Amino acid sequence: MSQLNYMMITASPEIALFIEQHGVARIFMDQEERGKAERQGHLDTHMVVHSLEEIAAVACVLNQAELMVRLNPLYAGTRLEIDSVLDHGAQRLMLPMFTTRDEVAAFLDLIGGRVPATFLAETPQALVRLPDWLPLLTPGHDEVHIGLNDLSLGMGLNFLFEPMAARLLDPSAELLNQQGVTWGIGGIACIGHGELAAETVLGEYVRLESQWVILSRTFHGGAVSSSELMEQLDFADEIAKLREAEVQWRHADCAALQANQKELAACAFRLGRSGRLA
Repeated sequence: MSQLNYMMITASPEIALFIEQHGVARIFMDQEERGKAERQGHLDTHMVVHSLEEIAAVACVLNQAELMVRLNPLYAGTRLEIDSVLDHGAQRLMLPMFTTRDEVAAFLDLIGGRVPATFLAETPQALVRLPDWLPLLTPGHDEVHIGLNDLSLGMGLNFLFEPMAARLLDPSAELLNQQGVTWGIGGIACIGHGELAAETVLGEYVRLESQWVILSRTFHGGAVSSSELMEQLDFADEIAKLREAEVQWRHADCAALQANQKELAACAFRLGRSGRLA
């Protein structure tokens, strides 16, 4: 039975090594800063920019997990950014905030096949144009991740799960699955957490057949060491709970998955009506 792959953001080599040993397949580091504060400054989202030295320190300790670095949106300095993070150990590069096929092509050209790319489809234009730019990707190598925060902002919505509630992502999921391109969507909180229950979100990810998900800050709480992490929660136990809930959803029938989608929609739209920005 297939299962979701987990990625988590951290700049701590100690935590990176620890979570790698507990089922996290990808370490996510971030260099995006151009325009991000203006877009998301009013939200409680990840806003830390990791240095090249931090990237290199994490790269040195990993044995199995892949190290992915999100760069800035395409601009005149992208070539230098790519070369720099690759020189410091990045194994996969993510392009955020793109809108056109030309940007996807330019990013792939700048990488030149040195590492795989993940395209963060987080603008309405990128999502609408997915059939246009998806053929540029190499299945089994390049990937897509659908980013819900900026996507909902770009649509003028109040809650990040509203696009999913309206089933606007269903056609994209179907196309990605048909084309055999590995993809992920959004993030997930610990079981029992989240304004929209993590269990409900997880069921929708399973229904859409997503393969990757970001573990939210409920899994680390900003910890900078494995001991601090373990003081906040039992990480291995939380991963086990997430896996157990996923297995239950994978054994659920279509009627149960559809009922869960309706539950997600009702909750997401209610939170949207409240003006909740998340």
